[in-house]
Amino acid sequence: MNETMICAVGNVATQPVYRELATGASVRFRLAATARYLDREKNEWTDGHTNFFTVWANRQLATNVSGSINVGDPVVVQGRLKVRSEVREGQPSWTSADIDAVAIGHDLARGTSAFRRTQRPETTVTGAQPEPSWETPPAESVTEQEPVAVT
Repeated sequence: MNETMICAVGNVATQPVYRELATGASVRFRLAATARYLDREKNEWTDGHTNFFTVWANRQLATNVSGSINVGDPVVVQGRLKVRSEVREGQPSWTSADIDAVAIGHDLARGTSAFRRTQRPETTVTGAQPEPSWETPPAESVTEQEPVAVT
């Protein structure tokens, strides 16, 4: 419920790795997001610190990413941030920032892209049942019936 959603803009740092798992397709790649600032003394833009994120995508997003994204591409990634740390022998050994992506796209501020819709596989319905009637049936006419004798 209270997940941290972020939007990261950067460049694809590693080739996306696609895997077909029992739960569906999965892809991961590293994203490099470098801050830029105007150095007023030199009057030029300068690169600041670079943050690296491991981006994870699943199912149809994973399939589309594997056919669309390459190393060096400028991208925009939106997803859930997950920061993990490991401590060994009382000392921090590593920290990882992962993004569980819900949307990934090319950064059109830095180039153009040609969008193509994916074709959905046609599904055949077996044993289809007719659509139920949601109409209220008309009121039945009331007819007088003869009393039934109980013996």
